[in-house]
Amino acid sequence: MVLILSLFLYGALAMIIHELGHLAAARSCRVAASELGLGMGPKLFGFRVGSIRLTFRALPIGSFVMLDGTALKQRSLRAQMLVHLGGVAFNTIAGLLTFGTIFGWFNLLLAAGNILPLYQHDGWKCGVVIMRAVMQRKSQPAERAFTFSGGFVSLVIAWVVLRMFV
Repeated sequence: MVLILSLFLYGALAMIIHELGHLAAARSCRVAASELGLGMGPKLFGFRVGSIRLTFRALPIGSFVMLDGTALKQRSLRAQMLVHLGGVAFNTIAGLLTFGTIFGWFNLLLAAGNILPLYQHDGWKCGVVIMRAVMQRKSQPAERAFTFSGGFVSLVIAWVVLRMFV
């Protein structure tokens, strides 16, 4: 029971570190953020820390930072990439600082999973930013194709992982 509880706690802490990376990068690029959420689904409770609302949600399967998307799209390619990769950077640093521990592995796995071009993950978002820059934001069909391929890769990876355990 203690092992399960500690794994849950390590996972939650690694997700918070990830989102703090996005938040720090967004702040350095002057992109506003309104919420840092731990979990998905309906809100259980929340409170304010400065200008950010920290919320805890019913399904402990992810985390997010609610950024001003319009402001982010107006920033340079470098700034957009920094914001999207901020979480991966923070998890990598935390993983290396705590290397050899369960918490270190949680951080490194979270960084590795987020850098993949999976739909709505950081790697996919970076791909969309690069594609928009290369095509000068003029090709909706190319963006849809990239989104579809990211969704397809996500489904294939989910199927492979499921087959490993079932």
